Amino acid sequence: MPILGQNQYGKAENRVVKITRDGATHHIKDLNVSVSLSGDMDEVHYSGSNATVLPTDTTKNTVYAFAKEHGIESAEQFGIHLARHFVTSQPAIHRARIRIEEYAWERIEHSGQGAHSFVRKGQETRLTQITYDGSSWEVVSGLKDLVVMNSTDSEFWGYVKDKYTTLPEAHDRILATEVSGRWRFNWSADDTETPDWEESYAQVKRHMLEAFAETYSLSLQQTLYAMGARIIDNRGEIDEVRFSLPNKHHFLVDLEPFGLKNATDEGAVYFAADRPYGLIEATVLRDGCEAKIPADLTNL
Repeated sequence: MPILGQNQYGKAENRVVKITRDGATHHIKDLNVSVSLSGDMDEVHYSGSNATVLPTDTTKNTVYAFAKEHGIESAEQFGIHLARHFVTSQPAIHRARIRIEEYAWERIEHSGQGAHSFVRKGQETRLTQITYDGSSWEVVSGLKDLVVMNSTDSEFWGYVKDKYTTLPEAHDRILATEVSGRWRFNWSADDTETPDWEESYAQVKRHMLEAFAETYSLSLQQTLYAMGARIIDNRGEIDEVRFSLPNKHHFLVDLEPFGLKNATDEGAVYFAADRPYGLIEATVLRDGCEAKIPADLTNL
């Protein structure tokens, strides 16, 4: 007889926007929340009995009700509230995973009355995943779609060459990538103080960008390690960082047929290729810690 394996269910991509009014000054939290629940769910698969099933529509309603009842201090804290509720309120639910994307808005400064106008920020999408099993927590936060570029201070040479190699060595090149990163917090128990989630995110991003800008790069792998190491060295609440960095290639255009020199030291013209692209991925760990973030971030 076939045996049921791992299973989960929930409501994905609940879009919730919470406006907090502080007099004439308004604040926005804009989230995309996905709820996934697992536990004592064998019978619904075997016989179709829904006796232990909390409807996915109820999980959706809970997201919106909690946004009103508890507010949204941070994506992480909101996810913690939700995960705790689902595991502790339903005997059949043993594990909750909350995934959240956060979209940032920037206030529009103007000479009129009130502070309630915003423009959508487009640098990156903030991410967090909260997992709770009734006794311990795992919080993995991160970002995606953060495009960065160094227009110099990057080289690529001395690599293996075989009969299929055509790439010329580069001693002054553009280094560009679209950062997808996750970092795992070492907070896991209710009896310990939670990190300042908002401050932590801001500082992780700062260290990441500073490392990217300050590293004279001989490879994207070297830059990736420098970014992760800077975070581990400066943020004690984080034990693990994983990056997936597609190399956004910029190739010098051959302008010799037109009698034009295209040298990097004179300000060059490049062709920006979107594919195929090199994909550089690695984890940076605090010494003595175990890697828990999946190697393939799409499986997180």
